Amino acid sequence: MEEDRVREGRMERETPGGAGLAATDEHRATARRLLGEGRSGRCARAAGAVRGVLRDRRGAIGAGLLTAFALIAALAPWLSPQDPRAAGSFSSVILADPSAAHWLGTDENGRDLLSQVLLGAQDTMLVGFTAALVSSVIGTAVGIAAGWFGGWTDRILGILNDWFLVLPMIPVTVLAASLLGNRAAHLPLGRTTVLIMVIGLFGWAGTSRIVRAEVLSLKHRAFVERSVVLGAGQLRVIRTQILPNVAPLVLANAVVYVALAVLTESTLSYLGLGDPDRFSWGGMLQSAQEAGAMSTGAWGYFLAPGLGITLVVLGFSLLGHAIESRVDPRLREQR
Repeated sequence: MEEDRVREGRMERETPGGAGLAATDEHRATARRLLGEGRSGRCARAAGAVRGVLRDRRGAIGAGLLTAFALIAALAPWLSPQDPRAAGSFSSVILADPSAAHWLGTDENGRDLLSQVLLGAQDTMLVGFTAALVSSVIGTAVGIAAGWFGGWTDRILGILNDWFLVLPMIPVTVLAASLLGNRAAHLPLGRTTVLIMVIGLFGWAGTSRIVRAEVLSLKHRAFVERSVVLGAGQLRVIRTQILPNVAPLVLANAVVYVALAVLTESTLSYLGLGDPDRFSWGGMLQSAQEAGAMSTGAWGYFLAPGLGITLVVLGFSLLGHAIESRVDPRLREQR
């Protein structure tokens, strides 16, 4: 019996069909081995990219600023001297100058401004990160679909992409937030959820265009065509070959878009479209203007949130440009 099995295996390898099957199995085994090595290689390249970004002066400054503000936002409930939402936080000491009791002074209701600035970092960073995540997911999906499938899919998605690109961001988000704001009572974060949805849903077109261009270049590369020839399905090729290669560009664009999302959230909150039950830096600027903080010299009321917005946007912009200079070949050649 054993000799018969050995003889059958030898005959199968000697026949053309058997040779083809053996070669196919060998190629698939090699592809699986290379794919496994590719995962560890991608991790090593990602770690090297992080080190390269942090060696860039812009990346180091941006990462330092964002780390500081992320810690402030995470620890805000414990760092705040008082809870400005509590009934006991209201006092008769209104628009007071900075003092040992209130480092930035008080607002028109006698509440501590430092506590509001610290808690405002939570809402501002939350909207910025989440809106950028929503925008990146939509833009990546649309860009990959348009670039990979082509044809009518590319034409229809291209028209949709161009339409979103020409929309004026601030007026459209103001209109959408105004229309949806009254229906936000049942949402988890109230009007903050509306701001996240509006900023994310209207900001994906730039990411989509970048991803589509990269996919058009990748789909004709040898390693992608080899995977298709070896029998990998389209979804598997997209997941294992296309998506990992467009991820660095998406990351760079997302980091820069967080800065735009923070500015847009601050603008909408300043216009009164934010959640009145939550603190944000844009909402503080609106309250400071209504209370006449500039005319009374309550500089902590408007200077602290304005400086916070500026530094967060600066941090995301510097880090985003540092990442972009690492992943964009044209910028890499100019260094």
